[in-house]
Amino acid sequence: MTQRLPPVPLIEAPALTSMKNVRHGFFTREGGVSGGLYQSLNCGYGSDDEAANVTENRRRVRDALDVPAESLITPYQVHGTHVVVVTQPWSHDAAPKADGLATGVPGIALGILTADCAPILFADHDAGVIGACHAGWRGALDGIVEPTLAAMDGLGARRSNIRAAIGPCIAQNSYQVGPEFRDRFRAADDGNGKYFKADDERRYRFDLAGFVLERLNRAGIADASWIGLDTCTEDQRLFSCRRSTQKGEADFGRGLSVITLAEPQLCRT
Repeated sequence: MTQRLPPVPLIEAPALTSMKNVRHGFFTREGGVSGGLYQSLNCGYGSDDEAANVTENRRRVRDALDVPAESLITPYQVHGTHVVVVTQPWSHDAAPKADGLATGVPGIALGILTADCAPILFADHDAGVIGACHAGWRGALDGIVEPTLAAMDGLGARRSNIRAAIGPCIAQNSYQVGPEFRDRFRAADDGNGKYFKADDERRYRFDLAGFVLERLNRAGIADASWIGLDTCTEDQRLFSCRRSTQKGEADFGRGLSVITLAEPQLCRT
């Protein structure tokens, strides 16, 4: 008899949970099979974790969202602004270089890997269009939000119907940066200075979630919110590149955020 495993923990955003034909989850580091630095639900093939562990962890994520086999995809993230419109799944070794995804195909699950950067999940319930993007500071500043929404527009989504949720990411109190970092943001728009809190004359704290929220709101979508969890301080619950670096660790796990449209037969009430 096959042993039944406990469900993998996930975090949901209220705005997306209310959409009956949309499933999503911001997955934590709990419920997987990886060990050591990757304890336990590491979903990043780009880490030095055993590939078999990552494959099993991703399978558990699929099961948690009732996603068909081979339908969970992630891009090869490069901190850029390229967005792919997904019409069919790909294998992880054939993943395109991109930081945004959009689809109107039921059953395909769009995944974004992060370990401090902001994962953003989007959905237009009425149009049956979803999106996902990876917004680190560089992608957020360069504008990954806008082409992701444009790709959704091209599939029939309407800004007035799109809701977006930012998953766990590094929070302002954990994100210390130098003056050259702040200057880069202010050079793009002097108003961006409001997202930096001074520690002293040479160090600041950057509000990544706040910056991304403004980009989302400026884009004219129906609703945008942050889940409110700081990856850097949630040691037992979430992966964090900065925390691992501060500890002198050689590598870190990657958390997975996923959104999918339910297959038509699963949309019945």
